[in-house]
Amino acid sequence: MANHKSALKRIRRNEAARLRNKYQHKTTRNAIKKLRGLEDAKEAATLLPTVVAMIDKLAKRNIIHSNKASNLKSSLTKHVTKLAA
Repeated sequence: MANHKSALKRIRRNEAARLRNKYQHKTTRNAIKKLRGLEDAKEAATLLPTVVAMIDKLAKRNIIHSNKASNLKSSLTKHVTKLAA
């Protein structure tokens, strides 16, 4: 284990960031699952912008890759438009 003061602080910061990233990622995955499970087009259309914003935030913070974010947003948008039709 590191003995330098800065290294010990870095370990604490990394753990805090890991927990924060894990929480945000899990919350977003649950929101995606909820959106995919919806059958009501109106409710899905109102939830979509919130989920897209959550996905964008994860991509911006490098929690997920930007291409994965694009693929998720695309598939969710297709799902919502299919419900509306």
